[in-house]
Amino acid sequence: MMSRVVACLFGLAVGAGLAGGASAGEGVKVGVLTCNVEAGMGYVIGSSKGVDCVFAPKHKKWRDHYVGSITKFGADIGVTTGGHIVWAVLAPGSLKRGSLAGSYFGATGEATVGVGIGANVLLGGFQSSINLQPVSISTQTGLDVAGGIASLSLQSH
Repeated sequence: MMSRVVACLFGLAVGAGLAGGASAGEGVKVGVLTCNVEAGMGYVIGSSKGVDCVFAPKHKKWRDHYVGSITKFGADIGVTTGGHIVWAVLAPGSLKRGSLAGSYFGATGEATVGVGIGANVLLGGFQSSINLQPVSISTQTGLDVAGGIASLSLQSH
């Protein structure tokens, strides 16, 4: 039963990502955003967890640090330890320091029984021109099931 839930949630998030990627079709991969996500609880209709992220541009030696939060709206029931999410950053051109600061919105899906998986596909940033596509599935431990809309808020640190 749980494997069906995981497959359904992952399919929802990835499917939404493909649709989101089509709308931002002119973007090219400009780097990778890696985030550590705080532990937390889902409260039936949503959750909010702090994030600490590093952006590594594809062809540059500098790194950009961001802090913020990821909020999920929809079904989110359970408790998880901290997690780790990696996104490919797609944009219409190269980015400058601080360019990822802003708000992102999209689909999310995850399931955790012991060790869990999930995917968050987000669009936003500067003039809604930046697309965050999952490079790897987010990982965490605990007991949780979530699916719905996600928002990510990033501030340059």
